[in-house]
Amino acid sequence: MIIDAYNTTQDVRGRSDYLTGARPGEEPPAYVPFDPQRILSRMDAAGVDMAMVCSLAQRIENDFIIGLQDAHPDRFIGFGQVMPQADDAVEDIQRLADAGIRGLKLHPSMHGYHVADHGLLDPVFRACAANGMAVIINALDDAFCAPFSIEEIAKDHPDVPTIIAHMGAVWNVPEAIIVAERRENVYLETSATLMADVKRAYARLGPEKILMGSEWPGSDFDLERMKIAKAIPDAADRALVEGGNYARIMGIPVPV
Repeated sequence: MIIDAYNTTQDVRGRSDYLTGARPGEEPPAYVPFDPQRILSRMDAAGVDMAMVCSLAQRIENDFIIGLQDAHPDRFIGFGQVMPQADDAVEDIQRLADAGIRGLKLHPSMHGYHVADHGLLDPVFRACAANGMAVIINALDDAFCAPFSIEEIAKDHPDVPTIIAHMGAVWNVPEAIIVAERRENVYLETSATLMADVKRAYARLGPEKILMGSEWPGSDFDLERMKIAKAIPDAADRALVEGGNYARIMGIPVPV
């Protein structure tokens, strides 16, 4: 089973230039409902069975993600988002879990908090642990979410699978590899990373800590599978990276 560990889908694009693509001074384009076939057709073309989906940090759309997963439960694995500094963050996590959402995406850089803030993050991780939810942290190359700071939280919540998106991003990749090596519950997701970095992680960690992700539509499923095939030539190891690991940590049944 091929499972992609990180992708974004957005329905309402609002006013953000990043979401609308509008030039300065232009009006945002008219609202067009998201068509799930946009992503499903690309998954099918690349032989991807299931894909994690979440909204972008610029506009949290938890209800949209819930609806997308409900409409295609055999194809989509929904991750919600909260802002940990919000008073109702823990209650919102429970609402997401009750709706069948499987994990939580955190974006410290966009949402204005440091990932090593125990007062904010410990309650969030405890709520995820209570509901069997994984956490993916969108790690950018900045101080808000450096891998060693992610480790500071992850070490106290060993029962929460913690995924470092983009393998820590650029200069933080070596740190991310060290953290994944030291912490049993920490995994590395491969979108927006160099093939050389995937090779480096594979050489040090083996295949069990690496999760293939594309971050569609920023990239595409076939491109990521090509990168993984070149970085990990062993078919059995590649099968783990392309879905076996994710199925294991998320409790997804794999057809025999």
